[in-house]
Amino acid sequence: MRSLNRLPPIVQDIIYMISGAIFSGFALKSFLVPNKFLDGGVTGISLLVNEIYDLNLGIVIILANIPFVIMGGYLVNKKFALKTLSCVVALALCLSFIHYPMITQDKLLVSLFGGVFLGIGIGLAMRGGCALDGIEILALYTLRRSSFSISEIILGLNTIIFLVAAIHFGLETALYSMLTYFAASRTIDYVVEGLEEYTGVTIISGKSEEIKEKLVMHLGRGITVYKGERGFMKDSFELSQDCDIVFTVITRLEVRRLNNVVHEIDPKAFIFTSTIKEAAGGILKHHAGKH
Repeated sequence: MRSLNRLPPIVQDIIYMISGAIFSGFALKSFLVPNKFLDGGVTGISLLVNEIYDLNLGIVIILANIPFVIMGGYLVNKKFALKTLSCVVALALCLSFIHYPMITQDKLLVSLFGGVFLGIGIGLAMRGGCALDGIEILALYTLRRSSFSISEIILGLNTIIFLVAAIHFGLETALYSMLTYFAASRTIDYVVEGLEEYTGVTIISGKSEEIKEKLVMHLGRGITVYKGERGFMKDSFELSQDCDIVFTVITRLEVRRLNNVVHEIDPKAFIFTSTIKEAAGGILKHHAGKH
């Protein structure tokens, strides 16, 4: 991955897009299509149309994504739309010209690993700056015209897909397809955001000087300090005092250790954490590379 980062950005994007198309093709032809399994999103719609009407899957995927490519050009930009179209065409070519062997007929393995490999493919395409599945573009479009969140919109659209699947292929296939979608969506998160999730920790304490020294000098963490006020209790609302609010970013494996260190200094310290989707640079990456 580090050697890939040394390449020009356009070359990185192309590698991600081609890899995404190959992995997605592998998931579709080696797991899902031979076993008549579906996924959510535009890919799920394409698989559904392919199964019902017995059409060429590559062509169906291109046609199904064209409206979302056009929509992406308006909602995001033309570069994004062109990259998305290129990646979709690459997937169609992979489906047409690469001979993917069927791996297994075990339904559980098909649903899980089909979802995992499809998630890897879509996630790699997203890292390349495009969308191999246009449902999030549709959700973004709908979001601007309704009060629903993107997650709620995607859930609603996929519910319709799985209901149709249940009617045409049976409830069991629909349930396995839901498992495929879950595996794919979780894998996309890992590919796009990274396997190592980071946690932001905010510490409010009257002994902030000792805590800052401990975090930097003994734990080797980088910190950011905000100026704030503490106090404002119900029985003494008028009383407050200036304090330093300490913020740092750690891996989730280090949360327990940091809590113990802070509470040794100040058992009354107020600590809260928040999930960070992506972190780059600074002391964080320097230390993360040593693990």
